[in-house]
Amino acid sequence: MKVLMVGSECTPFIKSGGLADVLGSLPQALQEQGTDVRVILPKYQEMKDEWKEQLMHLDELNVHMGWRNQYAGIEYLEHNGVIFYFIDNEYYFKRSNLYGYGDEAERFVFFNRAVMEMIRALEMEWIPDVIHCHDWQTGLIPVLLHTHYENDELFQGIKTVFTIHNLKYQGIFPQSVLHDLIDLDEGMMIEDGMEFFGDINFMKGALNYADTITTVSETYAKEIQTPYYGENLDGVLRKRADQLVGIVNGINDKDYNPMRDDALEFPYRSSLTKKRQNKMWLQEQLGLPVKKDVPMIGIVSRLVEQKGFDLIGRVIDELLHEEDIQIVLLGTGEYQYEQMLQWAQDRHPTKMSTNIQFSETLSRQVYAASDLFLMPSRFEPCGIGQLIALRYLTVPIVRETGGLADTVHAFNENTEEGNGFTFTNYNAHDMLFTIRRALELYQDMPTWQQLVKNIIKSQFSWKYSASQYIDLYNSIRVYESMEK
Repeated sequence: MKVLMVGSECTPFIKSGGLADVLGSLPQALQEQGTDVRVILPKYQEMKDEWKEQLMHLDELNVHMGWRNQYAGIEYLEHNGVIFYFIDNEYYFKRSNLYGYGDEAERFVFFNRAVMEMIRALEMEWIPDVIHCHDWQTGLIPVLLHTHYENDELFQGIKTVFTIHNLKYQGIFPQSVLHDLIDLDEGMMIEDGMEFFGDINFMKGALNYADTITTVSETYAKEIQTPYYGENLDGVLRKRADQLVGIVNGINDKDYNPMRDDALEFPYRSSLTKKRQNKMWLQEQLGLPVKKDVPMIGIVSRLVEQKGFDLIGRVIDELLHEEDIQIVLLGTGEYQYEQMLQWAQDRHPTKMSTNIQFSETLSRQVYAASDLFLMPSRFEPCGIGQLIALRYLTVPIVRETGGLADTVHAFNENTEEGNGFTFTNYNAHDMLFTIRRALELYQDMPTWQQLVKNIIKSQFSWKYSASQYIDLYNSIRVYESMEK
């Protein structure tokens, strides 16, 4: 089985969000289970020099877009047994940020068309059975396969899987992009094409044309078929419900390993005593009172409404005033939330540490030091924070939505089952009640130790998720090229 993964970012080369973590880990997990996987990405200016210096030149292509012919260099390297290709074009990708430009449509039309032409260039060496596309930046590939390349013998039998990482971001552009860049006509301006309230929608095109659609948790797959979560695409998703599968993300349990994490002062496997040593060390570093028995709540997140910061804002003063706790926050985001969290620290300096920054090292230290991890998202396709928290034996407090509902299960004192604390309604005082319940159980050490034992049994590596993807690839019968 040969699978080509296509995405717009990937660790360790370039990252802005969770998509990069998936593309950095899933291909290796698939490879370890016998799948021949290769990955293709844009070559961004922000790629670290250590990776750029390893790149080898493979080929040069002309990419046709409307009246334009653009250069595309193909470079590659091998990392952890997986071959990574990079599309080089300085006009589109030599920029200070990955996204957010006025010509976003042109940049990613170019990338999608360059991917297709690269497959043609590799004809004698390697042709994929499956092209696995990730998010709207790759949404044109299923469309192109069914239009421009439909009668091209080379592409016959190639199947497509399209994964939704976050339905909120869809790639919506003016209708003129159809003619000017994609070389398609008004025939695509239909419900079963790319039409979206008079514009075109890259993700909608993928949802209509991909052979199979996946998203990053089972619950999110159900949620996005409803108007509340569906972002105006719920009708398309209901129509394709039989081809929509939810597969929860994993984490790289070799990278996220508290026993071998260089960021930690006190490595640990299952010892709560050593975990508390990390808490006391971090308390000292952040200027908080050093108290090993005070419960610490960690928050590592983008500071946006999606992540539940409007709920936190409503009760944080009450929580800090009335409870003997410490809260350590790390993240950046919307100004209003940054200011609110800074205000909370100024008002409660012995209980709140607000760190408005991005730091991989500090994030790992927060996960290791915290007793509880708060993630009250409005919606969450999968979420990685709760998975890392579980790996570091930090008890998650989450809202029951998307991947949070699939990975965190409410602890039941009577049956001693469950690995965290959950609440259902998007309500600040439901969240506050759940936090207080967690704080109460924290004082009952035998019960807390049982909860941690449950967490140890509920780790989420990529191994299981990768096997589900392999079953999916097999189910769409992609053996045509191997049988010839």
